[in-house]
Amino acid sequence: MNKKMITAIMAAVLTITTINMAQANEPKPATVAILDTALDTSIPAFQGKIVHEVCILEWNSCPNGSNFMEGPGAAVMPANLISKNGFDHGTKMAHASVLTNPNIKIVFVRIIGATSTGTRQVTNEPTFVNALNWVLSNKDKYNIQAVAMSQGHHNLGSGANYCPSTPQTESLINSLVSAGIPVFLPAGNNRDLTRVSWPACIPSAMAISATTFGDGASIYTNFDKNRTDYFAMGSMQVLAPGNILVNEAGTSVSVQVAAALYMNLKVKNPTYSYSQMVSLLDSKSVNTTGRRAKAKGKLLTVEVIGRG
Repeated sequence: MNKKMITAIMAAVLTITTINMAQANEPKPATVAILDTALDTSIPAFQGKIVHEVCILEWNSCPNGSNFMEGPGAAVMPANLISKNGFDHGTKMAHASVLTNPNIKIVFVRIIGATSTGTRQVTNEPTFVNALNWVLSNKDKYNIQAVAMSQGHHNLGSGANYCPSTPQTESLINSLVSAGIPVFLPAGNNRDLTRVSWPACIPSAMAISATTFGDGASIYTNFDKNRTDYFAMGSMQVLAPGNILVNEAGTSVSVQVAAALYMNLKVKNPTYSYSQMVSLLDSKSVNTTGRRAKAKGKLLTVEVIGRG
């Protein structure tokens, strides 16, 4: 090998090394971790939006036959099953996020298992704990800046301390908040104006109630004057599996709207701390209106915060 060839090869190696170093040093896009049922990644609206897929279950029903999977295809289900038994919910929630903030980048974590025939498998608190643990461990790798989970239950106690005691979940939400990552959760759709659903009732969570057409509290929303952090739009047309446009309503939608609006502000203010971001959200919220006097609070809207 002559000197010219050696020089050319060394130059090529240096060029490739420089390119790889430049790519490695490129800032990672800020992402929201959406924890839900499953995702139809074939929908064109999701092109370039899904940064990573994860499956975390209590059952060996991830696409790879185990209870954990990462990478392309981890959050998907067979086309003949994803539209049954509520598994379309995750696709609709991801699209609500994209509609609210077209610049959104998503890490989608599937947390609901299904049998081979599409029957929904039971999901208990350990799944949520494992999913939050994964987010906490991978927050830097995927630049996760918020969590949005449109799941919960309304099996609550009574009185002021109605929220179930779930120390593991509460500890993880506290840890995420300490790391500057809010966890947006649905107030629920039980028309309860004194209690919000679990895990939104955990004090450090971002509990989101719903408005209809951006004015007052929706007729279905749960609300707690001491626990609801914000209201957000709860009704919109979204894409379901198969790229089918459907109407969707509930605090599930409100969670995705609130989290997507938060992400819009966070991307514009990347150095802001958690408390600074909450102050910014407060400053950009408006008061709800309408007749439901018992359910009024701070409303987050696209009109005020923008679409990214």
